[in-house]
Amino acid sequence: MKKTYGYIRVSTKGQASGNSLQAQKEAVIAHGADPDLIFEDVFTGAKCDRPELNKLLSVLEESDSLIIPKLDRMARNVSQGVATIEELVAKGVTINILNIGTFNNSPSNRFQLQIMLAMAEFERELIRERMQEGKAIARQKEGYREGRKPKWSIKQYSHAMELLSQLSFKQVAEITGIPIPTLKAERRKRKDAELKTELKII
Repeated sequence: MKKTYGYIRVSTKGQASGNSLQAQKEAVIAHGADPDLIFEDVFTGAKCDRPELNKLLSVLEESDSLIIPKLDRMARNVSQGVATIEELVAKGVTINILNIGTFNNSPSNRFQLQIMLAMAEFERELIRERMQEGKAIARQKEGYREGRKPKWSIKQYSHAMELLSQLSFKQVAEITGIPIPTLKAERRKRKDAELKTELKII
């Protein structure tokens, strides 16, 4: 028996109690989704697990339909979305993404998916190119350092080194919050720098 599912998602719990989740629900119902077959996900911050989507994907069968407000509700990026659509279409599921269109196993739809995938790849290349250009410009600036920004500043390290002249590593770690291995590495680095300076003077 053919079933018409809906999938909606919001990024914060605040949105879940506001208009966003309700608006999505009303939109998919208006386009034919069964109110009892709507799956909802809510996640916050860096937590991107979508248990309800995974559950939905496992129950969809041939001849079923799935209605989604936007592609980004289902996937983190276009390529991931296209891959999911292709998998469901191959299974015989019809997908209606309200801001894009309907996808099924017809030749025209498969062609449209390939165009979307190509656009996603093009977008990734543009982003990669911009990042490389940004790094090249940044490298020309004085004081540029590759990689992550240091967790502790030079001032904090200097303060910790001063404390080490009177206190133990454990005590300094408790006062500053800088881990003992990091303190040891910093002191070793400074001693090596001092030794190199002395050798140059000699």
